Amino acid sequence: MITGAHSIIYSSNPEADRAFIRDVLELDHVDAGDGWLIFALPPAEVAVHPSTNDGVHEFYLICDDIAAFRSRMERHAVDCSQVHDEGWGLLVHIVLPGGGKLGIYQPRHQRP
Repeated sequence: MITGAHSIIYSSNPEADRAFIRDVLELDHVDAGDGWLIFALPPAEVAVHPSTNDGVHEFYLICDDIAAFRSRMERHAVDCSQVHDEGWGLLVHIVLPGGGKLGIYQPRHQRP
């Protein structure tokens, strides 16, 4: 049976993004060797959306207070978008040190 999930964030500056996830997002981690950090994630969920393009996947982190999260990112001088009301939740995107964007949202939907 399935015992977990492993998500990958590709980055042109993985060391900086790993430091950000470790130091700013404060996710627990292990060092798999040579500074290759593997981060623990909180409980996760997966949804299947209709698409004409198979093989496309998205990754979001979930928080319980988007305003508090956004304020925390501002204190760390992290580029963070305005809050967008998507109906299903309140969404922001942050820019990782490597230049990639990461979505974080406060859900309005039921959580499994």
